[in-house]
Amino acid sequence: MCLVFVCDEDERVIARQPAPGACPYCGGMVQVMDVESRWRFCFLPLCFKTKRRYYCTFCARRLVVQ
Repeated sequence: MCLVFVCDEDERVIARQPAPGACPYCGGMVQVMDVESRWRFCFLPLCFKTKRRYYCTFCARRLVVQ
């Protein structure tokens, strides 16, 4: 008997917009991206989340808001 578990995560960018402030590493402009992620198990949706991520447009680093 062979069991195969298929898990998949899809991420999709919903929106992008400029954020106030500057990158602490290079001084570039900061951009906010709203990302929608979905976890699936055998094509059945398990989890659905929307996250807000901050990126620098010049050095492409992901920034963490504290």
